[in-house]
Amino acid sequence: MKLQDSVIAITGGGQGLGRAMAEYLAARGARLALIDLVPEKLDEAVAACKAAGGEAQAYTCNVAREDEVESTFAAIHDDFGQLNGLVNNAGILRDGLMIKAKNGEIEKRMSLAEWQAVIDVNLTGVFLCGREAATQMIKHGNQGVIINISSISRAGNMGQSNYSSAKAAVAALVPVWAKELARYGIRAMGIAPGFIETEMTGSMKPEALEKMTAGIPLKRMGKPEEIASAAAFIIENDYLSGRMIEVDGALRL
Repeated sequence: MKLQDSVIAITGGGQGLGRAMAEYLAARGARLALIDLVPEKLDEAVAACKAAGGEAQAYTCNVAREDEVESTFAAIHDDFGQLNGLVNNAGILRDGLMIKAKNGEIEKRMSLAEWQAVIDVNLTGVFLCGREAATQMIKHGNQGVIINISSISRAGNMGQSNYSSAKAAVAALVPVWAKELARYGIRAMGIAPGFIETEMTGSMKPEALEKMTAGIPLKRMGKPEEIASAAAFIIENDYLSGRMIEVDGALRL
């Protein structure tokens, strides 16, 4: 599928990796439907996409709310006349140990609210957006691709019971959807980023960043545009489906 004039929806498109992917695709002629919860961030991202030479529109939506997701994807098709791709990127963190104890005394436990918040956005949101994107593509005869953004944390990362579980499930959806949707001309792929230079990692203490980077075989963090180029590669290669692409500097071998 050619990027030029393709309509690609990106959740979490107002900032971080979502915005980086949006700008990268916009510069290559894609038309972007950016979905996020923060209107101000969305407006900035839309302006950046237009500055890059692409077309973009903003959609404020909570991806964990079924009614909002359904109306958002219907609006995207009405506005653009087609939908060719979705990057399921929206996600949140609520890190913490499942149980923290000292001398046999329980000090803290991950709350159900901390668990559920991450599952709602990072997993249920992916399901809802994937379902609605596929619905629009099938209803209107548009072939396309769904890209789920997972993480190397899907293999299990200390302090991330909620996040690791969600990202493992997101990766599991890739082959399921690839098999189910192939008959409609819809592909499904996944990207598992490692440690990437984002606003979140930029706020870390220098010594923590140095320690983290030292464990990466390539001895540096990834750049947002390297995730974006992986997404573009997937969109343009029509024989890629049902697989995960690791973009992690050989961190997870």
